[in-house]
Amino acid sequence: MNPHAKLISTLSLILGTTITISSNHWMMAWTGLEINTLAIIPLISKPHHPRAIEAMIKYFLVQATASALLLFSSMSNAWATGQWDITQLTHPTSCLLLTTAIAMKLGLVPFHFWFPEVLQGSPMITALLLSTAMKFPPITILFLTSHSLNPTLLTTMAIASATLGGWMGLNQTQIRKILAFSSISHMGWMAIIIIYNPNLTLLTFYLYTLMTATVFLSFNTTKALKLTTMMTSWTKTPMLNATLMLTLLSLAGLPPLTGFLPKWLITQELTKQEMTTAATTMAILSLLGLFFYLRLAYYSTITLPPNTTNHMKQWHTSKTTNTVVALLASLTILLLPLSPMILTTI
Repeated sequence: MNPHAKLISTLSLILGTTITISSNHWMMAWTGLEINTLAIIPLISKPHHPRAIEAMIKYFLVQATASALLLFSSMSNAWATGQWDITQLTHPTSCLLLTTAIAMKLGLVPFHFWFPEVLQGSPMITALLLSTAMKFPPITILFLTSHSLNPTLLTTMAIASATLGGWMGLNQTQIRKILAFSSISHMGWMAIIIIYNPNLTLLTFYLYTLMTATVFLSFNTTKALKLTTMMTSWTKTPMLNATLMLTLLSLAGLPPLTGFLPKWLITQELTKQEMTTAATTMAILSLLGLFFYLRLAYYSTITLPPNTTNHMKQWHTSKTTNTVVALLASLTILLLPLSPMILTTI
């Protein structure tokens, strides 16, 4: 890809995100989302492969529909109340339309169908952007309008997302699809708590971004795209693969690691809100995700395939591990003891 085109796309992504997260007016928020969508499209279609073009078209159609719904929601609210301020969303139909639009942008169930396909058709770094940076503006809009959203609808969507994200990830062999269903499941955890404690949703999103970035960058270094190539990737960077195992367990939410913090806090908050059934359901559903994370961790470090493969065995590559990956991995594994300090910020 032309360096100038890549620079323009990257700057447009930063500009679109900044406009959306700093705006009070619905039209400015919508403009930022549109800039974001148009900026990521060249990055998705960069490989000039039929699958990449298909992913780009699916992404464009879904995001255009979601943006149109968001615009319609804000206009109907302005028509009923005379308010264009994001925090003044009070009209019931507008709230319902907005929830639908944001669910489409985030890939919440039942609007999740596009997300695994688009991630599978994108390069690894673009898939990382789609899973993290592109979800920040919609999460911000949910954060600003959290006081006027429908609790029953969001809780239903959240539990459905956690269920489907765990269930569909079980039989996948493509790493990007597994991470897509993992993302859907994590979005469910964020959606269930947004009304009761919006700051906790943002904390969960930041930690999710940290862990997902570590996983994607690790896979980008080892060039592993599916489980069969992951089995033999330990010969390239043994130390990185050992760290990747801990990162995956952190993403699963196992206690001594960073990923346990958001799940612990969300379960605690739901219990405080007398939503014990929802908290128990979410905790049980996280076991589904734990299964495929354990499978990934097992493949990443412990096994060689029991049968002969067509992959040439490679020994250590000359490429050293990126410092950024090392820093992110350290944070992903070791942040839990700092939780009292983190809690003072929310």
